Amino acid sequence: MSEDQTLAKLLQEQGVSRRGFLKFCAGLATMMALPASMAPTIAEALENAKRPSVIWLSFQECTGCTESLTRSHSPTLENLIFDVISLDYHHTLMAPSGTAAEDSRLQAIKEHHGKYLLVVDGSIPIKDGGVYSTIAGISNLDMLKETAEGAAAIISVGTCAAYGGLPYADPNPTGAVSVSSIIRDKPIINIPGCPPIPVVITGVLAHFLTFGKIPELDSFGRPLSFYGDSIHDRCYRRPFYDQGKFAKTFDDEGARKGWCLYELGCKGPTTHNACATEKWNQGTSFPIQSGHGCIGCSEPGFWDAGGLYQPVTASPTDISDYVAPALVAGAAAGIAAGLANRMKKASAEKNHQKVTNDDLQT
Repeated sequence: MSEDQTLAKLLQEQGVSRRGFLKFCAGLATMMALPASMAPTIAEALENAKRPSVIWLSFQECTGCTESLTRSHSPTLENLIFDVISLDYHHTLMAPSGTAAEDSRLQAIKEHHGKYLLVVDGSIPIKDGGVYSTIAGISNLDMLKETAEGAAAIISVGTCAAYGGLPYADPNPTGAVSVSSIIRDKPIINIPGCPPIPVVITGVLAHFLTFGKIPELDSFGRPLSFYGDSIHDRCYRRPFYDQGKFAKTFDDEGARKGWCLYELGCKGPTTHNACATEKWNQGTSFPIQSGHGCIGCSEPGFWDAGGLYQPVTASPTDISDYVAPALVAGAAAGIAAGLANRMKKASAEKNHQKVTNDDLQT
């Protein structure tokens, strides 16, 4: 596909029907939390969209974000995305290596200056001049600055790129930082998660391709369409939380009945992500549905936010380091409501027991 070829022409050449394309656009609208009436608008925008160049840089990371991307599902979404973008540089997915690979990056920067999308996964070490991670003899810090200069926008994929992630955890020996700590003059979209949900990555790419701009973001730079609700808000175990029914161990009766995992350390009340709605493995499940509490991996500083199996305290001072102040109040209110329900239940049981004893004495 040439740079000037539109998506409509490409789809026609590949035998994709108009009906099938409109069906895809309707699914895309739903995924991006847009009304169904937006499907024709999305279709028109995509049909006239030109192929953008994408440069993907991987720094201090585990390749989990790329692994997640390759598992994207949704109606032929990953196929359309890879067909309509030019992935000009990606360590793991590109065929060239060594000098040829770096030439590809430099050529893309030159030919598409000011127009290409820069995707980054992994944190950037800045201690001791950034010597702890280099590519082709270039430090991650220098490569990021050089590549970001000509980018139209930057997408930080994964918690490491968005907030520092595991490398940033105390004592942070490499001086790891996030992309936004270094680049401050470009639009940046954070897609945190360890790793992020596959369709969230491709959904954000699709949004930029469709509308030519970044989506609406929250105070942490995350797309509201995917990170607007907490895991707790959408969790199917929420009714048990409201009833004060909590599993005490991972194999007790409450756990087998699907009770809330809050007391086992679930960070759902303070974690914002689409896990409970988009899920994983083609929408099959997500950690809580599989019996394990949320570890809060899409929030800043989650590695240093306390033990993974310790309940989140209702005290704002204990969670304010990794949750925005407005969210702290909401989380504390939700936790307090749950505790109140538990107290009401305990009081009701106590009164019931008193009535029973009085009846026996009578």
